[in-house]
Amino acid sequence: MRELPVRAARWSALHPWRAMVGWLVFVALCLGLGAAVGTHSATTEDYRVGEAGRAEAMAAEGHLERKPVEQVLVSARGGTPDRRGIEAAAREVAGRMAALPEVERVAAPQAARHRQRPVVMVEVTMKGAELDARKHVGPLRAQTAAVQRSHPDLLVEETGGPSISQGVDAQRGSDLALSEAITLPATLITLLLAFGSLLMAVVPLLLALTSIAAAVGLSMLASHVVPDAGVGTNVIILIGLAVGVDYTLFYLKREREERQWSGGRLAPEAVVELAAATSGRAVVASGLAVAVSTATLYLASDVIFSSLATGTIVVVLVAVVSSLTVLPALLAKAGQRAERRAARRAGGPGRGAAGAVRGGRAAGGRGGRVWAVLTRPASRRPALTLGVSVLLLLGLSAPLAGLTLVEMNRDTHSREVPAMRTYDRLNEAFPEHRTTHQVVVRARADRAPAVARALTELGRRTQADPLFTGRPRLRTSADRRISVLELSVPYLGNSAEARRSLERLRGSYLPATAGRVPGAEAGVTGDVARTTDYPAHQTARLPLVIGALLLVTFAMTALTFGSVVLGLLGVVLNLLSAGAALGLLVLVFQHTWAEGLLGFHSTGSIGSRVPLFLFVILFGLSMDYQVFVVSRIREAVRRGVPTRTAVLDGIGGSAAVVTSAAVVMVTVFASFVFLHLIEMKQIGFVLAAAVLLDAFVLRILVLPAAMTLLGEASWWPSHGARRTRRAAADPVRVG
Repeated sequence: MRELPVRAARWSALHPWRAMVGWLVFVALCLGLGAAVGTHSATTEDYRVGEAGRAEAMAAEGHLERKPVEQVLVSARGGTPDRRGIEAAAREVAGRMAALPEVERVAAPQAARHRQRPVVMVEVTMKGAELDARKHVGPLRAQTAAVQRSHPDLLVEETGGPSISQGVDAQRGSDLALSEAITLPATLITLLLAFGSLLMAVVPLLLALTSIAAAVGLSMLASHVVPDAGVGTNVIILIGLAVGVDYTLFYLKREREERQWSGGRLAPEAVVELAAATSGRAVVASGLAVAVSTATLYLASDVIFSSLATGTIVVVLVAVVSSLTVLPALLAKAGQRAERRAARRAGGPGRGAAGAVRGGRAAGGRGGRVWAVLTRPASRRPALTLGVSVLLLLGLSAPLAGLTLVEMNRDTHSREVPAMRTYDRLNEAFPEHRTTHQVVVRARADRAPAVARALTELGRRTQADPLFTGRPRLRTSADRRISVLELSVPYLGNSAEARRSLERLRGSYLPATAGRVPGAEAGVTGDVARTTDYPAHQTARLPLVIGALLLVTFAMTALTFGSVVLGLLGVVLNLLSAGAALGLLVLVFQHTWAEGLLGFHSTGSIGSRVPLFLFVILFGLSMDYQVFVVSRIREAVRRGVPTRTAVLDGIGGSAAVVTSAAVVMVTVFASFVFLHLIEMKQIGFVLAAAVLLDAFVLRILVLPAAMTLLGEASWWPSHGARRTRRAAADPVRVG
């Protein structure tokens, strides 16, 4: 594995056209195979966790599972309401819907008043699985639109889970297009500033985009092993653009340095091979670290995290492959082109190369002076710098004490989705449709009468409770083994009252009634139960995932550098970075002061998936900087430079490229803050904050200060650096 980057670079540089064509064929093959097999999307069964999941499985066993439901509201636009016209339009809606093959049944129209004006609702139950309904809701929406056209004086609107999901999907697509429109130009500008060359700026971007394309195709294949939860493409774009540019940037930076140091004495192919022996190996180590750390998400036993892990691992490994194969070919061709151009301008290869070297060294010198100033506190006052920086990070972590995690549900979607505005009006006019609990009981068929009596008693008790409303509805399967009692709650699913109703139902009413039926198995499901059980499931799995993540991070760092001390230091730095970023997230999103600035409505909570996703992705991505920076330091140490000086040289030599890479990552992640989905906003914000802290606080202040204080102990228990230094000081001993 250690020689693989060098061998791959050598072959690629010597056969550039084969490497480039081979890469394009690989990308096309991945996309073709992915399109041929398609994506295997996660089903309802894949999302089931906790008591809610067990209850859903029991209901499905009796064919009593929750069906996708759409509601059509008919009301007057203004002026004097025409009750008869409203009722006639509602009957037309019901008739049209009943004739559709996608519809299972249509309930009788229900009348109510919304803001003192009459409104009629038609409830339509669709066929098929709940998750699949958004693919088939189009014909229903078309019929609603047809009734609207035939009654222009009325307002005919449709909402429900399927139409909301369809609207959110459309919004997500436009959001991602906006994100790409922001990210791609910003990334190109950053790379232009870093390299001063349009060609060198375009190469990382093209490789990242082709890596994303190949990863999308491969993820379709992988979805037949790990189902796609609908977030795979999002994470591939998010992570692929970040690491794809980063890996190429690291490689490009080293190739340019090797070319300058060679003074024109080495052919472009040899220069590329030298870069592969250093940055190429660092890219492989970093990519493997990201992949292995991300794999800990599978321990969460959650289809969404598994989908996120698969997308991340696939795109990172593809980005590594592109850096090992096609990038050396591109660099070799670019080097040959630069030599010819320099020869034409200077009248000979030697003079042109020397000019290039002088220009490069001058630029590097200016950058070196800037970073020498920034790293001066860590070199001159390492203890003070370390103490102040750690206190700053701990202070930013303080808001974590008030962290509130919830499962982001339908009520948190943007109201720019038309179906969500209709959903709000539905909840106002028909409060009994806001939230529904399903009490599911499974028992032997001969126990059906006892179960029915117990559930009837449960319904009677809830009717006397102000947390519940409406008449309970009891259904029993054909084999009389499964019974489902539906109970309405007049509060939104994310409200404290809805959560209290679930607690009372599970903690009191159910144990006192159906829970006493001998041999019966009972559970409560529904939207509130789902959004309660999911965070509880994540909280239970969190110690396992975080423990595995810490162990993997330590092991990968220790193995890469042969140092237990650096392994422990890497874990501590990542914990500080993650804690500070999460503290900032709580400060911004659990309060209202930043709502206007970032365009969101605070729910007073953080999405339950965000912290775990941050930990895993940040621990992986920070290995990019850790491997690249510490590799530079170790190179200097192996040349016989004292650790204190090597730290400054390593930080100074890598600071510019690390900063450029961080700017690219922050741009990619920050673009997700402009999305409408609150959870994606939070993920984009927290990742951008974490990368900023990692690049500008940890790598410039904390890491060099800590390694300066540790000195030679940084490399314990490895003695390789010490032996190298002695050899450099005593050439006779080497002989």
